[in-house]
Amino acid sequence: MPISLSRYESMDPYILVSAVNMQLRDDYSSLTDLCKAHEIDEAKLCAKLKRAGFEYDSSQKQFK
Repeated sequence: MPISLSRYESMDPYILVSAVNMQLRDDYSSLTDLCKAHEIDEAKLCAKLKRAGFEYDSSQKQFK
C-alpha cells in the first residue's frame, strides 16, 4: 500500500519526495493525476518540495 499523502504539508520533505516519486513511477501517469487522486494542491506540493531543493522534471516524471 502506498504511503498516504493526505498530510503532505507536515511530512519531512525527503520522505515526501521519495513517496511522491515512487507513486509517480508505479501508479500515476502524471503529477496532476497523483494530486487529483490524493485530493492535494499541486502548486502547494511543488512549492514545499522546491523549498527543500527539489524541482519537478515532467520529462522524467519525477522530482529531482
